[in-house]
Amino acid sequence: MVHAQFDPTARQALAVAAVDAKTRKDLSWQQIADASGLSVAFTTAAVLGQHALPEDSAKAVAALLGLDDDAALLLQTIPARGSIPGGIPTDPTIYRFHEMLQVYGTTLKALVHEQFGDGIISAINFKLDVKKVADPEGGERAVITLDGKYLPTKPF
Repeated sequence: MVHAQFDPTARQALAVAAVDAKTRKDLSWQQIADASGLSVAFTTAAVLGQHALPEDSAKAVAALLGLDDDAALLLQTIPARGSIPGGIPTDPTIYRFHEMLQVYGTTLKALVHEQFGDGIISAINFKLDVKKVADPEGGERAVITLDGKYLPTKPF
């Protein structure tokens, strides 16, 4: 049976324990994803409390991290999503994403609506990828791909 969490406290505590175990075992998110059999972005989001893992994946992740059966069960529950509390984020990396949406959010909205019509980009039917590439001017660049299904607004 599928179960859902309505209080994020348990998943937040599990995320803290999982990240601690990841650090102590010197594991990468990719290694954890490999154990889960799922993508690194989805697995990372799940361990951080934003997605439910399928049973086999939850058990494999819990075993790799040395977490108990209760943790494996909790990893399978549908979470109360949302990992950033209200207000402007203070973490510099998260703040920069906030800044990007402040600067380009209305541009993205205008372009999506012009090309697709009235609707939204799904964060449920969604793929995320992060790649590090060389910058021709020196250093490195982050290429972040947000790939969501377009869902049109339907009059009723």
